Amino acid sequence: MFILKTSNSISQIARLRSPKFRQTGSNCTLSFWYYNYGYSVGAAELQLLVDGLKQPTVLWRTYYSEGNQWLKAVVQLGRLPHPFQFSLDKISLGVYEGVSAIDDIRLEDCALPPPALSCEVSNRFWCRDTKACIDHLLVCDLVDDCGDGSDEDSCDPDLQCNFEHGLCNWEQDGQDDFDWIRIQGPTPTVNTGPLKDHTTGTARGHYLYLESSEPRQFRDKAVLLSPLFNPSGPGTCVFRFHYHMFGKEVYKLSVFQRTVSNTKGRLLWYKFGNQENRWIRQTLFISSSKPFQILVKGIVGDGFTGDIGLDDVSFLGCTLYNGAQHPFGSFFKGNLPTISTTTSGTSVPATLPMNNCTEKEFVCQASAHCIQMIQKCDFRPDCSDKSDESACVMEVCDFEDEDLCGWHQPALEQMSGNYSMLITRTFQWQLGRGANLYPKEEQHSPLTDHTTCTEEGWYLFADSSNGEFGHTADIATPVISLTGPRCKIIFWNRMNGSTIGSLEVFYKSSNKTSKLWTQRGSQGPQWNRAEVFLGIRSNFQVIFRAKRGVSYMGDVAVDDITFEDCSPLLISDKPCTSEEFMCANKYCIPKNNLCDFVNDCEDNSDESPSI
Repeated sequence: MFILKTSNSISQIARLRSPKFRQTGSNCTLSFWYYNYGYSVGAAELQLLVDGLKQPTVLWRTYYSEGNQWLKAVVQLGRLPHPFQFSLDKISLGVYEGVSAIDDIRLEDCALPPPALSCEVSNRFWCRDTKACIDHLLVCDLVDDCGDGSDEDSCDPDLQCNFEHGLCNWEQDGQDDFDWIRIQGPTPTVNTGPLKDHTTGTARGHYLYLESSEPRQFRDKAVLLSPLFNPSGPGTCVFRFHYHMFGKEVYKLSVFQRTVSNTKGRLLWYKFGNQENRWIRQTLFISSSKPFQILVKGIVGDGFTGDIGLDDVSFLGCTLYNGAQHPFGSFFKGNLPTISTTTSGTSVPATLPMNNCTEKEFVCQASAHCIQMIQKCDFRPDCSDKSDESACVMEVCDFEDEDLCGWHQPALEQMSGNYSMLITRTFQWQLGRGANLYPKEEQHSPLTDHTTCTEEGWYLFADSSNGEFGHTADIATPVISLTGPRCKIIFWNRMNGSTIGSLEVFYKSSNKTSKLWTQRGSQGPQWNRAEVFLGIRSNFQVIFRAKRGVSYMGDVAVDDITFEDCSPLLISDKPCTSEEFMCANKYCIPKNNLCDFVNDCEDNSDESPSI
C-alpha cells in the first residue's frame, strides 16, 4: 500500500484501518515494513483503538524522511483482552513531496497458550479455564498469561505493584538526586521513553519513568526502594519487573540488594544503553541470610533522549519483614541496621605513652623515644615501630586493596562531613577498576590497571562524569618533612578519550605552589611512565591535579606511584671511606656524586669550585 501525491489540502489525513481482533496473548507483536522518503514526506503514526476506550494509543511514529529504503518496524502489543483494531494515519501539511508505503504486515506469537491434557511437571501452573500449562514464574506477575486471569488470582497485593494507583509500598529514596515520575501515555520528549504502559498496553495505564531533560545532568540518580523482606534461601524468592530503555542517550538501570539501610548494597543486575522501543521482562533470584531490601536505580545519560521506564514489579516466594498491619490498613515496616560512618580523613588520636619529649619532638608509640619533628614523614623509619612514618604517604602505592596510601583530597575535607549532594556531584579523584565499568566506559576509563594488568586491579582516576569544563581535582600527600638529594616521583598515567583535560604535578610549601610536570590531551589507551625530580625539599606536599575536559569522555588515571631515593642523608658515627666524600655538614656521599650539578650534601659543598 502506498500514498499517491493527489492533494494539496492542509491537514488532510490518509487513514488505513485493520479488521478487528478479539484478543491477544502476552507475547504478541506486530511487525511491518515501511517506506517514508521525500523532501516533504511528513510524519505517520500507528494507533491502537480498543473497544470501550475513547483515547487511542500511539504505538509507533515516524517524523520525517528516512531515506530511499525499506525499514522494519516491530511493535510490542502484549496481552490485550478486549477487541481492538489498528489505524495507520498519514498527515499532509499542505505540501506533500515524497512516497509513503507499507508492506508485509505480520502479527506474531499472538495466540493464547494452548490447552494441555495435564500439567504435572514440576514448576508449572495449570490454568483454571483455558487449561494451559505455563511456567510457575509467570504466576502473580501482573500479566494474564493464562488468558483467564487464574494465574493472577489469590496473589498478595503487597508483593506486586503496577503503579496504577500510586507507588504501593515502594518509596522514593530521599538521598538521591531526583525522583521517579508516575505518568500515563508517552513521555514528554520524542524519540525516547515508552509510548504506553506495560500493564494495560494502552495510554490509559500508568508506569514510572526517569526524566532525562533539563534540569537533569549526566549521572543524576533516581532510586526506588522496595519494602523490606525476610531472609530467603537460594531460589525461593524471585523479583520480576519490566523495564523500558529507549533513546539515543539512555544510560544505566541497576538493581541492588542491601541488608544495611545506609549503604547501596550488592549489585544484582544492570543494563546499559538503548534497548529499543519495547518493554523487557527481567527475573532475578534473591537469596539472603538477613532481612533485605531491593533498590532500583536509574541514571541519567548525557542528553535529553535518555528516558527510562519501569512497570509491573512483583515478588514471588518472598515474605514481608514485620508484616503486621496498622489499624488503618497501612503496612508496618521494620528497619534494617545501619553502619556507623565517620568523616573521611579524620581519625581518633592514639593515647601517647609516658614520655619526656618536648612539643617540638615526635614521640615514638612503642618506646616513647623522642626524635626530631623533621624526622617524621621523611621516608626513613627512625622509631623502632616505624610510627614516625605511619601517618605519611607510602613510599610505594599500587592502590590494591582499595588503599589510598595516605593521599587525600583537601577540597572534599573542607565540605560537610554529612551526606552531601555537593560532594557526590563534584569532579574528584576516586579508586576504580575495570571490573566495575559499564559497557563502553572503557572508551574513556582504563579497563585494566598497571600493577596487575587485569580488570580486577585498582587504580586512581579523576571521574569526569561529574563537574564541568575546566573544573580541577587535587589529591595531595600529607606534609613530607625532608627528602634526600636524588628524590624523585615515578608514576604511571593513562590519559585517553576524545575530551581529555590535563594532569599536573605540583610542589607546595607553606602558601607557595610550583608546577613540576604537566601533560595535556589524549595520550592513547596505554599506560605511560612519568618521572618527576624533587631533590632536597622540606615541609612540603606533592599534589596531583586533574583538569576536566569539555565532556565526560576522558578520565585521567594514575597508578603505581613511587617515591624513589627519597630518604634524607644520614650522618654516620664512622669516618667516611676512601670511596666517599665528607661534606661540610659531616655527611658522607659517594665520590661519584661530586660536581654533577646535584646538591647531594644538602649544603652544596659537593658542588664547590674548590674541590
